[in-house]
Amino acid sequence: MKIYIETLGCPKNVNDSEMAAGILEKSGHEIMNNPDHAEVIIVNTCGFINDAKKESIGKIFEMSELKSKEGMLVVSGCLSQRYGDDLYKDMPEVDLFIGVNEYEKLPGLIEFHTKGKRTKEIGMNENEYKELKYRKKLANGTTSTIKISEGCDNVCAYCVIPQIRGSYRSRKMEAIIDEAELLANDGCKELILIAQDVTTYGIDLYDGFRLPELLRELCKIEKIQWIRLMYCYEDRITDELIRVIKEEDKICNYLDIPLQHASNTILKSMNRRSTNTSIRDTIGKLRKEIPDIHIRTTFITGFPGETKEDFDELYEFVKTMKFNRLGVFAYSKEENTPAAKMKKQVRNDIKEKRKDALMRLQLEISLNQNMEKTGKIFDVIVDEIDEDGSYIGRTRYDAPEIDNSVIFTSERNLKPGDMTKVKITDAFDYDLVGMEVLI
Repeated sequence: MKIYIETLGCPKNVNDSEMAAGILEKSGHEIMNNPDHAEVIIVNTCGFINDAKKESIGKIFEMSELKSKEGMLVVSGCLSQRYGDDLYKDMPEVDLFIGVNEYEKLPGLIEFHTKGKRTKEIGMNENEYKELKYRKKLANGTTSTIKISEGCDNVCAYCVIPQIRGSYRSRKMEAIIDEAELLANDGCKELILIAQDVTTYGIDLYDGFRLPELLRELCKIEKIQWIRLMYCYEDRITDELIRVIKEEDKICNYLDIPLQHASNTILKSMNRRSTNTSIRDTIGKLRKEIPDIHIRTTFITGFPGETKEDFDELYEFVKTMKFNRLGVFAYSKEENTPAAKMKKQVRNDIKEKRKDALMRLQLEISLNQNMEKTGKIFDVIVDEIDEDGSYIGRTRYDAPEIDNSVIFTSERNLKPGDMTKVKITDAFDYDLVGMEVLI
């Protein structure tokens, strides 16, 4: 059958979609690049916060309009795992709902589907990491995520991930290395380590945090040139981890550290282990040991009980720390979380106003930092070719799709995945402009 997969949400969802595509293709199905002639449309949803839920629901209805009379619409992923019963009742357009653990069952569920009969297959989370055998890259194969664990034991007061994905399960190191070698042999040059918390890796399988050891092993894979870390918890960034990042050239001097707030009062209410002091100490140590480290973070505005004083502290913190990359979310009240039951819920207009204030501040910080890059030469990986013949790429300080781009020209014919050196000639809020230099 001809199958199209539409993916919403984070890189972990993209990874799941690629696993599903690999399983389906191995079973004899054809994966399509668009839904136009697909016999089966799969929408892999996100259910993390309200905006993501709305986007997922909108996409389900959009895809239902494209489904042929004899076709099949499948909804998978976090939204399905979290609200499967309700969605089954409210969305008769959908033929099959599956959760986050049923991708191996997809071929059978699709092949033996009876027209007019709707199905819901949503199972419990496993106690151990569940290996899926096949994977098909759905995008540029020169950059690839690799999942090193599943689930989360960090019971942040606002978060539903443990309810959706279950408890923390590390993946065996040998399995990660085997997949990384397969990806490298298939053309992958940039490997992005993902998990709900990469810094906790190994705590349940081995004798402590084993991310540094895993990184050392991955750096031995010859064809991998860049290794990037996403979703690091500040309190688990150890001296050993910092040393590995500093010593291994392949590891990008880039860390994604979702901090969420800077007020100790709010951090405590969020059930975060970090404090304002510990955050400053860790970032100070990173910047001292790795002077060119680029730090991406996210913050939440309007968490229950956040006062003007709490927000002012956060604002000054961002102004002082000058993060290289920053995202802000207005607090989303999620049912069945401790935060949803807290008193002193903040009005939506105040949440949004505070969010906008932080983003305006970051715009200025980002522009100033980008201006400092003009005249300098950076290694850049090509992501795509623009219609005008210019190239769009990234430095090692930028993750795909969420961080800055480098728009540059070259006299050569480059292709996605090529790495070259680019001299920066101009800078904007979130993008750089340059020209290739041959050294």
